[in-house]
Amino acid sequence: MNVVFIAGTDTGVGKTTVTGLLARHLIKEGYRVVTQKWVQTGSNGLHTDVDVHLKFMGMKRENFKDYFSFMMPYVFKFASSPHLAASLEKKKININKIKKSLEILSEKFDIVIVEGTGGIMVPLKKKYLMIDIVKELNLPVLLVSANKLGTINHTILTVEALKKRNIKILGIIFNNMHNKDNPKILKDNPEIIKEVTGVKILGVL
Repeated sequence: MNVVFIAGTDTGVGKTTVTGLLARHLIKEGYRVVTQKWVQTGSNGLHTDVDVHLKFMGMKRENFKDYFSFMMPYVFKFASSPHLAASLEKKKININKIKKSLEILSEKFDIVIVEGTGGIMVPLKKKYLMIDIVKELNLPVLLVSANKLGTINHTILTVEALKKRNIKILGIIFNNMHNKDNPKILKDNPEIIKEVTGVKILGVL
């Protein structure tokens, strides 16, 4: 399957930005690219992470009018884990619906870039985590980590969870979101994480 999954070590670490930038790069390389967000929370559907992807890509919803419903199978208003956001609207997330939407997009486009919701271990529903569907679909993962104090623990735990399930990790991108921490910490984080995990560091934003 021509799909890459953008996972995060936490919520708000820069998955949306990385997804949009990667999509833009691949479009410039001549590929037909589409992005997807399986579960969007904290939105009424008007301003979504997919809209941010499109802005990076230099496109609008109209460019994907026949596929937009598949790009965001689920949208919930409450900003929380998918299982809670769905529950508050008295809805259930159907995993088969997500899989079918991805299948349709992967048949129509060269590459599908899927942005996760929160961290890789968030529940889509009770006893079913985001990492479970990534494993079932055998998707390679690009991991985004916020470069700050505390990221060593978050990133290594995420890598261990992926490795435990034999999920391929393409590499890690570190996001210098605030640059409030000591430069020595920001410099050391990628180095020590690479040494401990053996995972390739793709770069720092």
